[in-house]
Amino acid sequence: MGKLGNHIQSADWKKEKHVPVIEIKGKPEEGKTFEVQLMVGEEIPHPNTTEHHIRWIKLFFQPENDKFTYHLGTFNFEAHGEAVKGPNEGPAKSEPSVVTPITLEKPGKLMALSYCNIHGLWENELEVGF
Repeated sequence: MGKLGNHIQSADWKKEKHVPVIEIKGKPEEGKTFEVQLMVGEEIPHPNTTEHHIRWIKLFFQPENDKFTYHLGTFNFEAHGEAVKGPNEGPAKSEPSVVTPITLEKPGKLMALSYCNIHGLWENELEVGF
């Protein structure tokens, strides 16, 4: 058995529709709340069907010069067009995008992990400095 990390894929999010995109809204400052947007499929839309969709995105923080990683949030996308009438016949879909406020006390890396029900786990990271 391999480690989980051996099964996580990454790529340039502008060329691959599965990679989670991390965007910081505004300029982060130590100890002050700012917003982070997470999404999948910004440049190349990811399908959002009953059969093929993004199920969730997780956000983590790795402080500079710290051993431990901190889990900031899990964001689930539960509606993909399912309905009693059948697949893709439902009246609602949740899009794989979320904005969340966070506060950091140290610079470091934001890391996102997303899960496609067909193509598995994908990751990306973004340095955050003050």
